[in-house]
Amino acid sequence: MEQLLEIQKRLVPELLNDMHRRYRILRQIQWMQPVGRRALAGALDMTERVLRAETDFLREQGLIRVDSAGMKLTEAGQSILTDAEPFIREMAGLRGLEERLASVLGIRRAIIVPGDSDHSAWVKKEMGRAAARLLAELAEPDGVIAVSGGSSVLELAEELPAHPVLKTVTFVPTRGGMGERVELEANWIVSRMAMRTGSSYRLLHVPEELGDEAYQTMIREPRVREVLEKIRQARIVVHGIGDARAMARRRGSPEEVVEKLVREGAVGESFGYYFNQNGDIVHRVRTIGLRLEDLIHVKRIVAVAGGSGKAEAIRAVCGHVSRDVLVTDEGAARAVLKMEEPVREC
Repeated sequence: MEQLLEIQKRLVPELLNDMHRRYRILRQIQWMQPVGRRALAGALDMTERVLRAETDFLREQGLIRVDSAGMKLTEAGQSILTDAEPFIREMAGLRGLEERLASVLGIRRAIIVPGDSDHSAWVKKEMGRAAARLLAELAEPDGVIAVSGGSSVLELAEELPAHPVLKTVTFVPTRGGMGERVELEANWIVSRMAMRTGSSYRLLHVPEELGDEAYQTMIREPRVREVLEKIRQARIVVHGIGDARAMARRRGSPEEVVEKLVREGAVGESFGYYFNQNGDIVHRVRTIGLRLEDLIHVKRIVAVAGGSGKAEAIRAVCGHVSRDVLVTDEGAARAVLKMEEPVREC
């Protein structure tokens, strides 16, 4: 395929450009359907005149249909999107990018979707879809899957398919609540996963961060201990990666903690641990839930995080926490790799 692509790039580069443009249009319609031409043009940063010509072509090919509600994919359009994806990924050089990123981060595998979720919410949805497909592949019958909170993991939950193996698993949160937006909490996300797959779930009804006395009291509670035991049976863990300062703000951390994070150069956070650029732990939050030492017994650890602004956090956490798979976007991947480039002397 690589040789064929190189020949096409040299002999008929306009063919690849047309293919990529029409693929983008079909993908955007899939995300937004039913969608009107003006909204679609805005999402694609394309003039309505150019878009009209392209959508007329796609309609004539039977790939989309247009009605009073807007444009939608036909079954043929959905099928061609699926069939074209490997070719488009090869054309965009994503496979090579995935190999380079995995090598740099010291992980087994990287899965990269096109775009930058810092600039498009639809890219985060595509990350969620890719992570959901992966989770369906990794899941084992009657297994336990532990899941953290966060917006990227929420997108995964909303894209989970009705899969026969997933129906047999139990979803559990990696930790208690942070007292933030309920839909970003791990408890909410595992309930959504169970709802979409028809599986079971357990909830951890405790605050994420506790003082020493409250912590000792809570871990002696029979129901809390029961759920913690279930959480530590997880052989698959799915988690997000947070920006250190943003996570400190979300937790309402004291000013002295924030100052410490700045002083120690914290850039990334996961499981209540804050990491500097070298991947060293510079601070940890006392939480009830999954701890780093528990990950030794986990079979697969999957991180879901994207956006070029998350590059430092991803680089700090992956390889130290997420040793298996990172599902990310092109913006984050290229930003991480750029950080590894040697500085050129003037």
